[in-house]
Amino acid sequence: MTPWIAALIALFIWWFSTGTILMAVKYADRAGPRARRNTTLAALPLVALGTYGVWWSAPQTDIFGIYVAFLSALALWGWIEMAFLTGIIAGPNTTPLPVHVAEWERFIRAWGTLAYHEMLLGATLVALGLALWQAPNPFAFYTFAVLFFARVSAKLNLFFGVPHINIDFLPEALSHLASHFRICSLNWFFPVSVTALTFAAACWIERLYAADSAGHVTGFALLTALTVLAAIEHWVMVLPIPDERLWRWMLPAPKPTPKQQANQGGHHGL
Repeated sequence: MTPWIAALIALFIWWFSTGTILMAVKYADRAGPRARRNTTLAALPLVALGTYGVWWSAPQTDIFGIYVAFLSALALWGWIEMAFLTGIIAGPNTTPLPVHVAEWERFIRAWGTLAYHEMLLGATLVALGLALWQAPNPFAFYTFAVLFFARVSAKLNLFFGVPHINIDFLPEALSHLASHFRICSLNWFFPVSVTALTFAAACWIERLYAADSAGHVTGFALLTALTVLAAIEHWVMVLPIPDERLWRWMLPAPKPTPKQQANQGGHHGL
């Protein structure tokens, strides 16, 4: 399998899995708190499958084993993200940010909105690192690490401020998060972020061309594609790119507001 095919597969998996999670969260959002909890619980088999896949793939260095490791890391990541987006595992702070607070207080309050989620991600990353230390196939750890550090970088950029922030997909359970974002011109951390991601992608490419097996070529191609996608997601925050169109067609229509419902009912004088 060529690196290009592996990269295209990674692109499709990223697009499809993101859309699936957003769709499930949006449908649960429309049904209320109980549906959010039930959706998160119903997705728990992802954790079991991901954990088993990490264990099974650890000694496997062929192409199939690499894909199992990659998909297993995504399964673990996907469930944690769904638990966050449904508000089940987020943070103790569920209130909007008050106006005119000091910067240090703003950071503490922002951390409080997602503390439990971040700690769970960090614990999972450490667990994968310990489990796959010196394993023949460490690509589940590498995959999760790319997702983890790219997500931390993105959240810090949202905190420091970027020109374009898409809150269209922000679920009701996390509506208070929008008040913690800052819209402004380019912040000092953004160049550091994209430089680090670009350097990481270059390192994966170097490893790809130095790989001595088809499995490792596939693994480093998947990591390269994932890291490049993370860099693109960062650039979307500063460039006017309508990335929401990638998934909008998969999502349910938003609930009509009371005003819209009133207008619909009174069109014919009924």
